Amino acid sequence: MRVKLYTDGAARGNPDGPGGYGAVLECVDAKGELHAKELSQGYVKTTNNRMELMAVIAGLEALNRPCEVEVYSDSKYVVDAFNQKWIDGWIKKGWKRGKNEPVKNIDLWKRLLAAKEIHSVRFSWVKGHDGHPQNERCDELATTAADGRNLIVDEGVAD
Repeated sequence: MRVKLYTDGAARGNPDGPGGYGAVLECVDAKGELHAKELSQGYVKTTNNRMELMAVIAGLEALNRPCEVEVYSDSKYVVDAFNQKWIDGWIKKGWKRGKNEPVKNIDLWKRLLAAKEIHSVRFSWVKGHDGHPQNERCDELATTAADGRNLIVDEGVAD
């Protein structure tokens, strides 16, 4: 099955404020019908990059069988990590980057790797806030979640 996964993350007062993610999964069935599912969640205290990662993770974890997935994200952080092979270097260096500094958000990078393991995944960058309908919807989902009342704690963010 071919799936398009559109994602976005948001954080208010990055890095110490509330945040949220939004994801839209789309696929066309054998009859040519479009099916879409929207996902979002808000967090009490988080960062924009963590929410960008969570959007992709949530989308991939929502799939219940191996799929060909095209991820569309406005996050260079996420897209370039795979397309520029940064993540391969981080793993080889024991999750270190550049000047032997630890990679940020290791917990979510590992979770993302596990979530994408059974799928064939490609990452494409889209310009944010540029009228792309699904990206705009994901932004709306993410910001609404960040501003919502049902915020949960992001265990990866230190107090």
